[in-house]
Amino acid sequence: MSLKKKACGLWCRHKPTENQKALALAFAPSAATFGLAAALAVVYYTDWKVIAGWIPLYNTKFPKPEDPKKKNK
Repeated sequence: MSLKKKACGLWCRHKPTENQKALALAFAPSAATFGLAAALAVVYYTDWKVIAGWIPLYNTKFPKPEDPKKKNK
């Protein structure tokens, strides 16, 4: 039996019901919020400078490099 037939067989036998689809759609905003919070936690704890520089108020932790042209004036 080919892998394609096995995968199709599993999918065809286990279709989600309407209630399961409604529950999944209701859970989507919570899952998105949790994912965003997890991503921000990773940025915060790892001090990912490239991304953390764009977060308001938190980006003051990283000093901006001085422009050499302004330094001479």
